[in-house]
Amino acid sequence: MTAELVDTPDRADWGPQRSKTVTWYEPGPSTAKGMAMAGIDHLRAMADGALPPPPMGSLMDFSIVEVEPGRVVFTCRPDESAYNPIGAIHGGLLCTLLDSVTGCAVHSTLPQGRGYTSIEIKVNYLKAVRLSSGLLTATGAVVKAGSRVGFAEGVVTDAGGAVVATASSTLLIFDV
Repeated sequence: MTAELVDTPDRADWGPQRSKTVTWYEPGPSTAKGMAMAGIDHLRAMADGALPPPPMGSLMDFSIVEVEPGRVVFTCRPDESAYNPIGAIHGGLLCTLLDSVTGCAVHSTLPQGRGYTSIEIKVNYLKAVRLSSGLLTATGAVVKAGSRVGFAEGVVTDAGGAVVATASSTLLIFDV
């Protein structure tokens, strides 16, 4: 079997080409500062603008809007660059949003010198998300924060308050 590249010179029916510019801060300095803080202080510093968001947050337009022990809330305004081939926001963006809020919920309970990483996440997609869905709000809450493993749940709602996805997550907790 052979494959051949076909150049399609007439792409007028594709619609106008768009672009997106993403900017972020080099993560090393803020990571070092954050790791010298308790988890909740690190998250609050990002929410308050004392530390920059992580590059992934800038890429996907996530914002931390609430932080309390065991609970965080992010917002996300997806754009067309996250569309899948059938005209909806790709589930990977929602999964990443849920992974972020569940992980940060656990992070909010950790003392300085402790970190976390995802072991497992299970996502339920309940409703298609499109640009018309508006601002997404994701809430992560700790179910149990142990000394070695943490468990958290997350919910994403659209601008109208409809639940569009949920998740349960298991996270490994370790010394950094």
